[in-house]
Amino acid sequence: MTSSATLLVTVTGRDRPGVTSALFAALGGIDAPVVDIEQVVIRGKLVLGVLLRAQPSTEQKVRSSLSAALTPLGMDVEVTAGSDEGGPVRRGRSHVTVLGHPLRPAALGGIAGCIADYGGNIDRIVRIAHYPVTAVQLEVSGADPALLRQQLSLAATALGVDVAVERSGLHRRAKRLVVMDVDSTLVQGEVIEMLAEHAGCADEVRGVTDAAMRGELDFAESLRARVRLLAGLDATALDAVRRELELARGARTFVRTLKRLDYRLAVVSGGFSQVTDGLVADLGIDYAAANTLEVVDGRLTGELLGPVVDRAGKAEALERFAREAGVPLSQTIAIGDGANDLDMLAMAGLGIAYNAKPVVRGAADASLSVPYLDAILFLLGISREEIEGADADEGIEVVTPPT
Repeated sequence: MTSSATLLVTVTGRDRPGVTSALFAALGGIDAPVVDIEQVVIRGKLVLGVLLRAQPSTEQKVRSSLSAALTPLGMDVEVTAGSDEGGPVRRGRSHVTVLGHPLRPAALGGIAGCIADYGGNIDRIVRIAHYPVTAVQLEVSGADPALLRQQLSLAATALGVDVAVERSGLHRRAKRLVVMDVDSTLVQGEVIEMLAEHAGCADEVRGVTDAAMRGELDFAESLRARVRLLAGLDATALDAVRRELELARGARTFVRTLKRLDYRLAVVSGGFSQVTDGLVADLGIDYAAANTLEVVDGRLTGELLGPVVDRAGKAEALERFAREAGVPLSQTIAIGDGANDLDMLAMAGLGIAYNAKPVVRGAADASLSVPYLDAILFLLGISREEIEGADADEGIEVVTPPT
């Protein structure tokens, strides 16, 4: 391929209205088609780059025209001649999202170094959130996304950040159904442990729960064993637990934002429908699956009604919800924290481990360790500014901390 001459124009200075229009007005009389353009503003400082296809003989004219137009606006202008060699198309395009609380330079340096080590080139970086975490999105080319995900996951643990790698393309924006675990995901804590507090057997139940979530015990059998410990508990304890239940931080923002974008939302829980039904009604959830406690004469019998929603049951529920919503599995997202979520995380188009056990973090497509459910929105390419803008349009108060 024959190379063509180019001029790279770089404009820097304090951002103000009219800079871009003045630049292109000055170029209006010069035969120099625009090849590429990018602009960024950080704390009021503008960096604007424009790549023009132009012969070297026009360099001085471009330089003079732009200086005359932009110097009075307080801008610095640099014009550099070069050539566009074309070159091969870079394969393996990925979006890499890095989240930190805080996000330190050393961590970003480590992630960038790992990308380079595996043949990746960072084509673009943009910040998409400054709270409750700092999140930046890197557009990367030249590295195999699957290998990059594996290596960056290992690096992220050592660097103290969360990293998600998604293959670029239309499918990244095509997710339509989100299926969430409930206990320790949509809500804080474990419902069965809260019931056990009322029954006076909290320590015993908590120990079995922890072992089950680590994958050391069969979930269905461990659940039945824990439920038997609740035999005789007054059913009014269910009402008390519903009142005590706290949503995960950012849960309402997460749900509200996705519903604005016409996502379908579902919960699938190894917990109990007597509690999840209230969450479904409160949040406007579209689909739900959970276990049901047997209640006779106002007291828990220590038994469950129907089949147990366990690890396999959660995956089956995801598949059923997708079918009912008319959404292919490739367009689904699953979010969970325990070993009983592994099958649905593997089945979904994007599986996200949320404050999860090590076995789950290692198996998921992406992992978050920050206690803010709405941070998952950043993995979907939704920025904090877009979330706040939509809230403001609906009259919802937006409280933004200083940057």
